[in-house]
Amino acid sequence: MSEPEPSLSIRIHDGPAPTLVYLPGLHGDWGLIGAFRRALDGRVRFVEVAYPRVCDWDLDAHAAALTTALRAKGITRGWLLGQSFGSQVAWAIAHRGDFRIDGLILAGGFVAHPSPAGARLMRFLLTHAPTSALRGPMSLWVEAASVVMHRNPETVAELRDFVHNRTDADWDAAARRLGLMISARDPRPVARAARYPVHYLGGVVDPLVPWPLVLWWLRRRCPGYKGARLLPLAGHNVLGSQPEASAAQVLAWLKAETKS
Repeated sequence: MSEPEPSLSIRIHDGPAPTLVYLPGLHGDWGLIGAFRRALDGRVRFVEVAYPRVCDWDLDAHAAALTTALRAKGITRGWLLGQSFGSQVAWAIAHRGDFRIDGLILAGGFVAHPSPAGARLMRFLLTHAPTSALRGPMSLWVEAASVVMHRNPETVAELRDFVHNRTDADWDAAARRLGLMISARDPRPVARAARYPVHYLGGVVDPLVPWPLVLWWLRRRCPGYKGARLLPLAGHNVLGSQPEASAAQVLAWLKAETKS
């Protein structure tokens, strides 16, 4: 029996315009975005994406599958919210040109990865370390996050469930996505041509993506770049670690650009 074809999934939370499409990071699904979605409180139409877990798609294939899925739901334009690896899917969508991008928010994202050696090291660890060894550090991360988010027990419970439910296939898929970040087509020409608004949202303490290098490049090379917001209590997963502040900033950017 042949294996089923990989597929990309979306789910849509209705709300008023504009449309905000969330492109997840290496984890690949909407498992870490629940608190941010609740903080949006239905003030925009919010689309969540889950990438295939096991496939050999490149970034262009991810972009094509997503724009096809959106078009099937009558969505042909909107804002893209690219979290980390999701920023690379966003640039691939921009390269295709079959979805009208009203604006792009890089949430711990980047153009070309500013630290490819670090990405290669992480890919090596994800590829060779057993799931049990990876779950330990992830659990420590959740417990540290629970201190910051002690007033959001629902969010902490979701994080614990997320870590507990990660499988070998999930880690393998994350390692493949890391490989795409390193080997994919250089997105810098796409960013140099961007005329839509581009914003950066990040955490001050981000050991995975050195945001000063990202902002340095955007300020000098991206004509659509509008500015950045760095949240002092957030880490790389800025949307999950400070969901209320992140949602408030994203909504403010959308409102300002809609008026202009």
